[in-house]
Amino acid sequence: MEFISKNIFIIAIALVSGGMLLWPLLRRGVGGPSVNTLAATQLINRSDALVVDLRSMEDYAKGHILGAKNIPLADLERRAGELDKHKTKPLILHCGDGNRTGSGVAALRKKGFQSVHNLAGGYTAWLQAGLPVEK
Repeated sequence: MEFISKNIFIIAIALVSGGMLLWPLLRRGVGGPSVNTLAATQLINRSDALVVDLRSMEDYAKGHILGAKNIPLADLERRAGELDKHKTKPLILHCGDGNRTGSGVAALRKKGFQSVHNLAGGYTAWLQAGLPVEK
């Protein structure tokens, strides 16, 4: 007990840093697998994956991945039926930066979609990789 009281600050730092190391693993488990831009293009070209853009309609109109379907994240639960014909195909979900897509992946998995992936880095990563977009 004396050790803990004398070193509480060091123990707190150790616990916080350990939590920060575990956070990405816990987050990945909830949101499903992430794919980088290379893996995403391979899924699109080889497995006819459908890209679902979870950004707002305004952001989608400014530019989006070729052939992407726009369903804003706020509407995904309500509009998931529009994707039913793609249940057996891989789906690649993305937002602007890849941070909000996990909840969309989890929601579609609950509705029976088999292969749902999060585009790591989102639309920003796609642009940085120099991959094609349309406006």
